[in-house]
Amino acid sequence: MLSFLNQLWPWYISGPLIALIMFLLLWAGGKFGVSSNLRTLCTIAGAGKIASFFQFDWKKQIWNLVFIGGACIGGFIANTFLKSPTPLAISENTTKALKELHFDFSGELLPPEIFSWNAFFTLKGAFIIILGGMLVGFGTRWAGGCTSGHAISGISNLQWPSLIAVVGFFLGGLIMTHLLFPLIF
Repeated sequence: MLSFLNQLWPWYISGPLIALIMFLLLWAGGKFGVSSNLRTLCTIAGAGKIASFFQFDWKKQIWNLVFIGGACIGGFIANTFLKSPTPLAISENTTKALKELHFDFSGELLPPEIFSWNAFFTLKGAFIIILGGMLVGFGTRWAGGCTSGHAISGISNLQWPSLIAVVGFFLGGLIMTHLLFPLIF
């Protein structure tokens, strides 16, 4: 059983599972998205006293907090107990391109040059994480949701603004990867 969980799931298993979750959410009247949890947590902490945006019945969003808690616990379980011992394999061209950006690929999913405590406690690392977090927060608020909410929930509901938002997310990612990222590193 663990050997099945320890490998990538094919599209014909993961795709229908995502579709099932979306069907259940639509049936229950919910919307899928992760960024709405931040609004709920701020409301629970009392932000409604400062801004009207945080004045809503957060108790109706408990299911979403349970979902994000499950995602965090599932991520921990997957990384701790189900992690494949085989290093991630990428092409030689990608490895060369990473070296040009001063990244030594070691088979890990996330580069330690960005995603480690040592990198965070540098001026550049802290600046990237803090500025990146602020930009993501601003972008999700401005777009009316995050990538998962728009791409999975909004597009499945045939919402035109979600399609525009997803195209914008991808264009922003391409601009960051090919134009801004080489300037930073």
